[in-house]
Amino acid sequence: MRLYTTNVKPGKKVKVAGWAENIRALGRIIFISLRDRTGTVQITLPKKKVPEELFEKASELNLETVISVKGTSKANDQAPDGIEIIPEELKILSEASKPLPMDISGKIESELKTRLDTRFMDLRKNEVKAVFMIRDGLLTGIREYLEDQGFIETHTPKIVSTGAEGGATLFQLEYFNKKAYLAQSPQLFKQALMATGLERIYEIGPAFRAEKSHTTKHLSEFTSFDFEQSFIESQEDVMKMAEECIAHAVKHVKEHEAEFLEILGKDLEVPETPFERVSFSEVKQMLAEKGKEIKVDLDTEAEKMLEKEMDSDFYFITGFPAKEKPFYIMEKEDKYSHSFDLDYKGVEIASGGQREHRYDVLMNRIRKQGLDPEDFEFYLNSFKYGMPPHGGIGIGLDRVVQKLLDLSNVREAVLFPRDQERVEP
Repeated sequence: MRLYTTNVKPGKKVKVAGWAENIRALGRIIFISLRDRTGTVQITLPKKKVPEELFEKASELNLETVISVKGTSKANDQAPDGIEIIPEELKILSEASKPLPMDISGKIESELKTRLDTRFMDLRKNEVKAVFMIRDGLLTGIREYLEDQGFIETHTPKIVSTGAEGGATLFQLEYFNKKAYLAQSPQLFKQALMATGLERIYEIGPAFRAEKSHTTKHLSEFTSFDFEQSFIESQEDVMKMAEECIAHAVKHVKEHEAEFLEILGKDLEVPETPFERVSFSEVKQMLAEKGKEIKVDLDTEAEKMLEKEMDSDFYFITGFPAKEKPFYIMEKEDKYSHSFDLDYKGVEIASGGQREHRYDVLMNRIRKQGLDPEDFEFYLNSFKYGMPPHGGIGIGLDRVVQKLLDLSNVREAVLFPRDQERVEP
């Protein structure tokens, strides 16, 4: 039975399999560093102690060839992890071609384009793999918290007949001779689910935005983490749920992904709750005093300026102008709205708020924004027969991972990123 390298103990007959990460031939002895998903183990072939054909096979191995090895494990203080395997059998399962498309030893740094073009090789590097192990831990922490709070996981359609955020960033496609679009978010569906009595739902899935943005934080396809909850009293209920969920997820990563954080040299600080709150009006005044005028939204420069004024990494910006928010956001009695953004280290990672649950008011909001209610028939029908007060949030998971690990580009946090130039691999 095959063992992972981290489970190999000395004094045992073992079988391991993985990639030949490093091969050193020193005359009458060959050392192979065999790597699997958990780590590495040293395979030692003294010419006098192993069959001649096995020694010859090892001497001809190419780097990154997939092999399996059977042999006896021994304690050796000179081996990287204090253990080596003296092989009795070495099988080549898949030979690697030469030269390799990129260097994964870390001696030669590859450009991001090369890394993404050859992602299957890039992910063999420990520091790259660590990003996605940590991402997995973050998702586990999110699900763990929400399930404990009575949320259920749902999955909504990604081929839709209308957009939730407006037409400018919709990807249009032909759908059996009909016009359809890729979903910008699960917004309309998760709100409709509030009329079913499920009360608390969440979704982690793809979303699509046709934004022509060449930045380190924008993608055409991204992973959206959304939740919606019923019977709220204000948007504060949503904000509290969001901050507690994020804090729990970061704590989960810190406790359960320590080995991968160590590979990246990261010592995470679990954020304290509640997060800071600042109103949009206060932000405008604050930045105006610094010479930056804000009219509608915060651009990248404004986000960075605001970050310097805040006392913590996570902070909510509340009370945006109603006319700048989607129709489903509840208006206040003045020109503002029951809405918020969540910024993390100077980047917007989420948007949310209290939704308009009153049918007549919602119809007026749709018309005020120049939209046709007939385009939202399914969505609006769910408001006719009893819709509780509710609210929710949409969080860009890729950006959270990027900022959590201080990656220079959001594409580093995505296995196979999609943007204006990249549709493969």
